[in-house]
Amino acid sequence: MAGSSRVSGGNVAAASTYSRVWEAARQIGLTPRQVASPVAGRPYDLRHAAMSLWLNAGVPATGVAERAGHSVDVLLKVYASCIDGQEATVNRRIEDALGGWC
Repeated sequence: MAGSSRVSGGNVAAASTYSRVWEAARQIGLTPRQVASPVAGRPYDLRHAAMSLWLNAGVPATGVAERAGHSVDVLLKVYASCIDGQEATVNRRIEDALGGWC
């Protein structure tokens, strides 16, 4: 059934139900400023935020991809642009691996 999902007990919940519940949860869990922003506008946004956070925290792409249910190739095509601020760490790891040869 398009626009719906099976829920507990095998019942079907319409996509509009999810939208209403999600918006109510945003009103409860976020500040008024955050509610007015696109922060967590959809449940999927939390998934995207988690993948970006994990990659930026240095979790190997293979581990993030496994948790996301993606191949590493798909993960990096989607999230590579979200990885930021790791240049110094990467450079240090390369230097360490080369044993000071660079």
